[in-house]
Amino acid sequence: MIILDTNIIIELFKGNTETKELVENINEENFAISVITSMELYYGAINKRELSKIKKFLENFYLLLINEGISKIGLDLIEQYSKSHGLEIPDALIAATSIYYDVPLLTYNKKDFKYIKDLKLFSSYK
Repeated sequence: MIILDTNIIIELFKGNTETKELVENINEENFAISVITSMELYYGAINKRELSKIKKFLENFYLLLINEGISKIGLDLIEQYSKSHGLEIPDALIAATSIYYDVPLLTYNKKDFKYIKDLKLFSSYK
């Protein structure tokens, strides 16, 4: 399993061929997203029609909900990195989900995550 960050999902939703090829070329069958990614996309929808399209699109991915373990890891990450690195709550929870399930995170924003101990970033792209 690989967790896809919100920026990857946005590019897939927009039909970005480079991102589509990137995901297709990863030798993985199971792609997942954090519920935080769903929340970010729902929040960013410009209207109910787009929200409906986003919901339909997200059915292609396994949804990982926040549980007690993810919450505790996320809290630790905020304590460790919010002041020193500007880690924000959504990114902390997405990273915590990846750490909790011990699976890599695919993101275009490596700088937002590279300093987090125990987080595996998927890195077979440019």
